[in-house]
Amino acid sequence: MAVGVPICVECGTRSNPCRCKVVGPTIGFLAFAAAAVVEWPVGALVYCFRHMKGRRIMAHPATVVYPAVTNSIPI
Repeated sequence: MAVGVPICVECGTRSNPCRCKVVGPTIGFLAFAAAAVVEWPVGALVYCFRHMKGRRIMAHPATVVYPAVTNSIPI
């Protein structure tokens, strides 16, 4: 069984001279996946009682974690 490492590439950015980012988006995706494993089940449980709070918890990895990690690494 072969497991591939996810590689994310973002081209067209102006944060570095090459105009492409590989490290930031890849680490951002891994951080997103780690946060989602924890936050999505918790958000689903909270959603049963408080709909908007549950939605915010489940959206946190995509709206906060991924952009913060991706933008903090310029390459």
